[in-house]
Amino acid sequence: MSAENIIESWKEVRNGLIDEANQIPADQFGFRPALDTRSVRQLLQHLIESQKFLVGEASRPDTNLMRGSFAENVKTYAPGVRDVNDKDALLDLMRTTMDESAEKLRGATDELKNTMKRFDGKEMNKLAFMSFAIAHEMYHRGQLTVYERLLHIEPALTIRFRKAFGESPP
Repeated sequence: MSAENIIESWKEVRNGLIDEANQIPADQFGFRPALDTRSVRQLLQHLIESQKFLVGEASRPDTNLMRGSFAENVKTYAPGVRDVNDKDALLDLMRTTMDESAEKLRGATDELKNTMKRFDGKEMNKLAFMSFAIAHEMYHRGQLTVYERLLHIEPALTIRFRKAFGESPP
């Protein structure tokens, strides 16, 4: 596994997430399926904040995921993300932060060979830890497809597979 492999995998996941979010109308970005859940907007903001935090920490020689609370780390690594509320601006931010993260990871290739402690205190290779970040984003992409279904929107990946296999819409 190399930094380039991680970057390419993450870009693919991010592009799919953007495709899903793009299907949701701007006036539905405040939608949340239950009171104690994130809205579409908050979910995307969370992913941007998480990416900036995880890449920022893994790129440091003194990586410490427990340096502070998630809220404190967001203030350090991702200030202003929660001020971005417009659909188009959020999707643009998702694209630009992916590009920024790719460059940061490329610039930290040597550092990513080192180990770090995960949230649970276990030691692991920093580059391998980036797989956690990708899995985290895939988890929330799945969550977003549930939001789409609740809004009566067919997910982009479902449409892509249906077309690839020559199936008609339901």
